[in-house]
Amino acid sequence: MSIDTTTVKKIARLARLDIEEARAEAMSAELSTIMGFVEQLQAVDVTGVEPLLSVSQATLPRRADVVTDGNYVDAILKNAPDKKQGFFVVPKVVG
Repeated sequence: MSIDTTTVKKIARLARLDIEEARAEAMSAELSTIMGFVEQLQAVDVTGVEPLLSVSQATLPRRADVVTDGNYVDAILKNAPDKKQGFFVVPKVVG
């Protein structure tokens, strides 16, 4: 697939890029090369090939998903500069 300078300019306008005429011609050639490579990839037969989720098949260790009771209010508020009835007290920012 060949991409002409008109298409490059249209893509540049949609992306809000300012491209000079000389650069548009160079980009036209570059994008045509990329599209040629994509066409080659589309010709590859991938029937029966599983999708690759990761380059390594290692799995990460996971912690057990267990419910805890929480109730750490005192530990959380221990270093708070100002607290009241189990809550952080912050300065008023909206007048």
